Amino acid sequence: MLTTILIGLPVALLMAELTGVLPGGLIVPAFLALYVEQPVRIATTLAAAFAALGLYRVAARYVLLFGRRRFIFLLLAGAMIGQAWLLLWPRLIPATVDLRVIGWIIPGLLANNLARQKIGRTLAGLAAATGLTYALAKLVALL
Repeated sequence: MLTTILIGLPVALLMAELTGVLPGGLIVPAFLALYVEQPVRIATTLAAAFAALGLYRVAARYVLLFGRRRFIFLLLAGAMIGQAWLLLWPRLIPATVDLRVIGWIIPGLLANNLARQKIGRTLAGLAAATGLTYALAKLVALL
């Protein structure tokens, strides 16, 4: 776990510096790389990020949300959506599928980057940084 995070941080930083594309936050690709073998958890995390982005877009019509305000709003929205999902999902459909959101902060960080730059650009950068982080972590584990 620590190795993947230590690999993911410079990968995300280099991507942001070299291409100008923010891969969903500097720590997000590393955490998603930890769960590449659990795509349902990644999908649930992406869904929480998009839900937080939707809440932000609605709230931004009525409240001034920019800079730090936007960032904190999206972090809180992502965390609350993740927690609500964790509490409500087992009551709605008792299943063996692990539909938990990855972390408390990850959906909000991702939503913040989705709000700052185009969605396709963010998701492409996220996929590239996550894939590279995963591959490098597997390579290091083999050595």
